[in-house]
Parts: sequence; structure tokens; C-alpha cells
Amino acid sequence: MTMGKAYVSAHELVAGRYRLLEAVHREANRVCWYGEDVEAGRPCLVTQVGLPDEPGGESARRTVGRIMRTSETMGRLCPGRVAPVVDAVEEAGALWTVTEWVGGTPLGELLTEQGPFNYVRAARIGLELLDVLEAAHGHGITHGELSPGQVFVREEGPVVVAGFGLAGATLAPRLAAPSYASPEQARDERIGPAADLWALGAILYTMVEGRPPFRDRDRPEATLKGVDRLPLHTPQRAGPLTQAVQGLLRKDSRERLTRPVVREALTRVVNEDPDAALPAAPTPRLRRAYAAACHATGPGWSRRTMIAGTALAVVTVAVAVLAVTRGLPDDDTSASGAQPTPPTSAAPPQTDRPSVPSTPAPTPTPTPTAPPTTATPSAPATALPQGFRRYDSPEGFSIALPDGWQPLRTSRVSDLAYRVVLGAPDDPRTLAVTYSERVGDDPVAVWRDDVEPDLKQQADDYQRVGEIQATTYQGREAADMQWVVEADGTVVRTFGRGFLIGGGRGYSLRWTTPADDWEDAENQQALDTFLRTFRTPLD
Repeated sequence: MTMGKAYVSAHELVAGRYRLLEAVHREANRVCWYGEDVEAGRPCLVTQVGLPDEPGGESARRTVGRIMRTSETMGRLCPGRVAPVVDAVEEAGALWTVTEWVGGTPLGELLTEQGPFNYVRAARIGLELLDVLEAAHGHGITHGELSPGQVFVREEGPVVVAGFGLAGATLAPRLAAPSYASPEQARDERIGPAADLWALGAILYTMVEGRPPFRDRDRPEATLKGVDRLPLHTPQRAGPLTQAVQGLLRKDSRERLTRPVVREALTRVVNEDPDAALPAAPTPRLRRAYAAACHATGPGWSRRTMIAGTALAVVTVAVAVLAVTRGLPDDDTSASGAQPTPPTSAAPPQTDRPSVPSTPAPTPTPTPTAPPTTATPSAPATALPQGFRRYDSPEGFSIALPDGWQPLRTSRVSDLAYRVVLGAPDDPRTLAVTYSERVGDDPVAVWRDDVEPDLKQQADDYQRVGEIQATTYQGREAADMQWVVEADGTVVRTFGRGFLIGGGRGYSLRWTTPADDWEDAENQQALDTFLRTFRTPLD
């Protein structure tokens, strides 16, 4: 189910009283909003979780009751550390939970705005999460939905955890944040405290690496399959946390580290350098603007004040994210028709086009032919091959596409990054266009050090074709990489080109075809046309 089926306009009221003011964090099938309780005249947090296509009234009522009871119990066990649920309702095909204003920032949003944390700060937050989990597990409560979107980081005081009681509310296996599901959840098996410890390990990994251990892919079931079957990519920035993170992320739940062992490991990291646990940068002004809006007028807090705070915050956050966002997550292995492409956050542009290699892709050691040099077009090409038409995207780029091609999927991270997968329903080939506000300054290194390790993690049969080549594209710095993998029983080959457009911004193009068809003249012409006609909004 897509969240579109559970859409509610920001101008409407959820349950007749909660106005949605701003979506502040999204995770697959969950959206967290800053909202206003218009009856009580105070701010709140509203979480929207998609339900199955036919959510049955009785099942929804049981879920609502469980959420309210679990929240009340956790509030007694961990006062001030669990977001109190004040209302829960099924409406518009979604489950909506309303919690009191906690004055914090979702951890996922904080990571987007500030970038990865140092391992000491990650350990400190891990200890605070462990306190809450120990209290819950001691009373037979498993969270089951723990993820960065359920953890709120405050300027003062420990983190606040939301989402208790949600486990099992969505389709099984869980869909709310699949990249943080445990392998046993991915297999739709019964879960217990070990699933929460896995999620804790995944959150620690995300805090230090800046991305989850298993990336979100195009479909929740594909993400869950990766969680269950793919090997863990060793964290590179975890330092003394490495063994604890790896011990928590063991596939067999019986082999995971116990809570006492985890506590000892995290405590040791924090005690060795306590000052390093402090935030590397102030909590984003977005939260301070909201906090000021909420408290400046005391009980008389008004929507007008809230909106004023929002306007200030949006400008501030936009500036902050330009400096730190890494773009959309790498979540595919092939960029084939059913999968989106990872962003090339630093792959350089090239004025040349690659020719089709003389050796077919499926061979054990495919080798590419050096791309011939072509002139850099100074203006959009007007003469298109027969069977192609120019496509002007809503995102601002334009390109010539084969007749019948259209956008198949579009994913976004706010206005800071997007990916558009182009193709046709009956065509096994795809082209993916990714844009990001933050790209590295060495395109070859990004392909080699960032993108390729993820491809290896996601596909055991991944094989690069040739070397990563630095080049230029339309006068801009660029780099190319090619690889083959098996997707849904078919070996596919991908050519990727990423290029910089200045100001920390960049694009990548990924062209994927069945490997057996890689050398077809039709595919040669398509790739040549894509590279020759692609234009950014700046061109």
C-alpha cells in the first residue's frame, strides 16, 4: 500500500481536531507531522501509519486500545522518556497517533541536517535508548517498531521514544520502517526483545555511518529480503563501537549481544571521551523556532505564532541541509525496472559517450570498450532519432525518451534530493535520473568508496565492468562506472554517469538493460541519445 491511499490534506482536520502543519520525518509507511490540537489550542505530534487495504474496524479498535494501554504503562515506567499518546484513531485508511509535544527533533531528521555523529555521541544516545528498552523488556513489552523516526533528540535531557504499541498494526511483515526490521521480522516470525536490540544496532550504525545498514529499496518486501539475506557491510566510522554494532546485528537472534554486554560496551566508549558525546552542532533552529512558538505565549499559544515559527524554521533548515544532505539513499542493485537508482553523490560528468563494449556483460570478466570522444553540445539537440520525443520533467530536467516512456517512480528527500526512474511497463530497460544538493568533490572516489560498497552488499553477484573512469560531461566534472548483477533471474548491466553542476549539487544517470541485449544497436542509440540530450534546469 502506498501512503497516497492514506492522504489527508493539510487543510483538513484529523479526527476533527488535529491540524497538520508540517511533515517533519518520513520512513517508508510512516509520516510524522508537527500539528495543532485546535480544540486544546496547543501543539502536538501526529504520526500517520498506512494500514492494509482493508483495515477491518475491529482490528483497528484493538490496535488503538493496545497503543493507549502500552503508552500509559511506558509512561509510568519511564516518565519523561516516552512520548505520551493522547489520542489514536483510524481515518482515511491510516492509523493516526497523537502524542504530546516533546520539544525534540526526530533522530532521522537530525542526521539529515547535521550528518553522521561521532561514535561517542552515538553511544550516549544508544545508552539512553537502552534505558527505555530495559524498562519495557522487564515488563514484557517489545517495541517492535524502533527506528530513527521514533526517537526524538532534545536540546536538554535524554531522548524521548515514541511508537510503543504499534508493532503489528501494519501489514505483516512490518512496513513502517523496513530497513530497521530484524531478520526474524523480515521472515514474519514471532518477535521479542532481540528484535529491539537489532533495531538499536541498526540505529547506532545509522548514527555513525549516516545511513542504515540495509538500505530502503523500491519495495518493502525487497528491503526486508535484503535485511534477511544480505551480509552486513562493515561500518567504517564506528571506531570502538564496531564490535558492539556488529554483535547487535547478528542475523541469528540467539547470537546477539545481551543488554548488559551492550551497556558495558557503550559506557566504556562514553567514559573514554565524555566531551565528544556533545552535539557537533547546535540542535537545528527549526526545533528552537517551534519551541519558541509553543512557549512564547504560554497557554495562549496560537496557530498564528506556530506558523510564524514554521516560516523562520523552513528558511533556516533549507540553508542547513544544503551543507550536509547526502541525497537519496542507495537502495538498488541494478536500477532495473522494479528498482530505483542510488544517487551518485559525487560522480563526475563527461563530454564523451560510452560505446557498447565488445564483450557481452554476462561473461565472467566483462571488459568495456573505451568510449569514443564526441563533441560537447553547446545547445539542446533539435534533431532526435526516430521514435524519440523530448520529455520536460516537473523537476526541471529535460531529456529525449523513447516513445511510450514515462516516469515509473519518483522518490524524494524534501526538496534536497530526488530520483526519477523512467521507462515503460513492458520494457525491461530503465533510465534513472538522480539529483542531490550535496555531492562530493571527487566523483571517482564516490563511485568507489560510497556507491560500490553498497552494490556489493546488496548483490552477492555484483561485478564491476572495467575501471571507474574520470571524464567530463557537457563541460562538467564527471565519472563513469559500469557493473552487472542478477535481478529477478535476469543478468542486467548498468552504465552510470554522475556529474557536478556547482554549488555542491550533482546529477547521475543510470542506464540499465538485460546484459544479453547490451550491444544491440537500439540500446546503443538510446544511451547515446540520453547522454546527448539530457539538460539540467541550468542549461
